[in-house]
Amino acid sequence: MLYRAFATVGGLTMVSRLLGFVRDILIAAALGSGVVADAFFVAFRFPNLFRRLFGEGAFNAAFVPLFARRLEGEGEGQAHRFAEEAMSVLATTLIAFSIVMMAAMPWLMLILAPGFSEDPAKYDLAVLLSQVTFPYLLCMSLVALLSGVLNSLNRFWAAAAAPILLNVILIAAISLAIWLGFAQRFGAGIILAIGVTVAGVAQLLMLWFAVRRAGLKLSFRWPRYTPGVKRLVELGIPGVLAGGITQINIVVGTIIASLQAGAVSYLYYADRLYQLPLGIVGVAIGVVLLPDLARKLRAGDRESAMDSQNRSLEFALLLTLPAAVALTIAAEPIVRVLFERGAFTAADTNATSLALSAFAIGLPAFVLIKVFQPAYFAREDTKTPMRFAAVNMVVNVIGSLTLFYLFKEMGHPPHVGIALATSIAGWVNALLLWAALTRSRDFAIDRRLLRNLPLILLSSLVMGAAIWFSLPLLAPYMASAAALPIQAAALAALVALGGVVFFSLIFATGVFSLSQLRQIRT
Repeated sequence: MLYRAFATVGGLTMVSRLLGFVRDILIAAALGSGVVADAFFVAFRFPNLFRRLFGEGAFNAAFVPLFARRLEGEGEGQAHRFAEEAMSVLATTLIAFSIVMMAAMPWLMLILAPGFSEDPAKYDLAVLLSQVTFPYLLCMSLVALLSGVLNSLNRFWAAAAAPILLNVILIAAISLAIWLGFAQRFGAGIILAIGVTVAGVAQLLMLWFAVRRAGLKLSFRWPRYTPGVKRLVELGIPGVLAGGITQINIVVGTIIASLQAGAVSYLYYADRLYQLPLGIVGVAIGVVLLPDLARKLRAGDRESAMDSQNRSLEFALLLTLPAAVALTIAAEPIVRVLFERGAFTAADTNATSLALSAFAIGLPAFVLIKVFQPAYFAREDTKTPMRFAAVNMVVNVIGSLTLFYLFKEMGHPPHVGIALATSIAGWVNALLLWAALTRSRDFAIDRRLLRNLPLILLSSLVMGAAIWFSLPLLAPYMASAAALPIQAAALAALVALGGVVFFSLIFATGVFSLSQLRQIRT
């Protein structure tokens, strides 16, 4: 059941992320790393932060345990009432918040991207695009609540599929901008910003009808601060901060990166690439593991809860360790094949690939955070992860500022220091979460995981060696001078080689078996 749910959420997230690559390939070709690209990515970063904070599991940290407790302990009627109360208060609060923030955006932009103030045209465009995209925040917050309802009912499909709409609509928007001749012009940014808001409304409607099909017809009530809503707020604020710390760190990095021309775009493109495995694995685990642990702990089945955590950790490292090794070794050809065309130059490829390698170092840590946090959230403890997230943020801010200027002084691209600091902070957070769970005896590595972890690491390193030795042979076919179909075929061959080597070793050593594959398929 657990593996099948991981496969459902992970598979649909993969579709969304692959469409996201198509979207970013088109944006890179049309905008490159220039003024319009930097302005749009800053504008998109803020509402996208809330999409990831709320929509990818962090909001579930508070809502799912409370909703599930009412659903199983007090009946569907009380759970339905609680969902309506939470939805009404959330919507009212965020409408007021959005109006204030949109009005204050000219001043807020001095915080979000202080470096833009040196270029009035970029600054004004970033303000406008941020105001246009801001309603997306409201939509995503309500989508998160509706997703929590569906996840508690073990209906993962619709919530996992909703982000696909964002990428489909933005692909249509950038295609329209290119067709209208707006490449590298302000019009392209405006069309994309409108597309973001349209996508938010489309996702909200999709989830609204999915909840109704599940048998819950939610209605808006007059907002009241009931005891249930109060408890949601008490758990929700720390939970969102803790669950979304990686994304908050990316925003911090964006603020610092605005001091370097093009750096915002470099970090965005690198972030999109390492977010593929993080999204597929981390989001799947974060969404599925929390309700699973909450049910087992309420039933007093501590042994099954411990097994779920071990299998989730095993599943996470099985997919993210090889991904981290591959992204570190093959960052440059991956970026070149995917993005280097049109306005995206060879210099952009070099700058983006360096950032990608730095982010890849932290990829396993970012996924480990997704594995460990549900163990706290399922026990309605959101404050401990929040404290660790605060440490994470301090490490990230100090590290980003220090490494940004240190790399600059040494003649290296400063933005790489920001990516490296984010990875270091991720490892600090993951280790703190693990250590506290171990001390409280809420997590212990079982015999199977203890056997398999070294084998997964060894298989990943052997795969990395195979990629390393293959790169010189495939380099001429992935060069910018080669035709795009040849580049794509060569990159696909490199990925296939890595996959064959890794999974051959995984099956040969018994880390993964055919019986586990059947669990996913059935």
